[in-house]
Amino acid sequence: MKYIIAIIKPHKLDEVREALGAIGVAGMMASEVKGFGRQKGQTEIYRGAEYATNMVPKVKVEVALADALADRAVEAIQQAANTGSIGDGKIFVLDLESALRIRTGETGETAL
Repeated sequence: MKYIIAIIKPHKLDEVREALGAIGVAGMMASEVKGFGRQKGQTEIYRGAEYATNMVPKVKVEVALADALADRAVEAIQQAANTGSIGDGKIFVLDLESALRIRTGETGETAL
């Protein structure tokens, strides 16, 4: 099993969700997060005054899935989240040792 974490631009969340659904991913989690990378923040205008923020708003998408779907999921996220501009985000793929569905007690891939 794999655990995929993707940091994407907020306006790309619906496209990523649809792309994952199209390849058969049953569920995902999304959280609003803030961070920075090579962008080093951004400049905004608030009430006529310009100010710099060093943390950029992003969305963190987390998906647990079977090994067989992992490569297709990464490709789907990359294509759906790509704008071609700086700050499109990152995708991390980790090995997932185990999973347990609390309600039924199912374990492994059947719990996903």
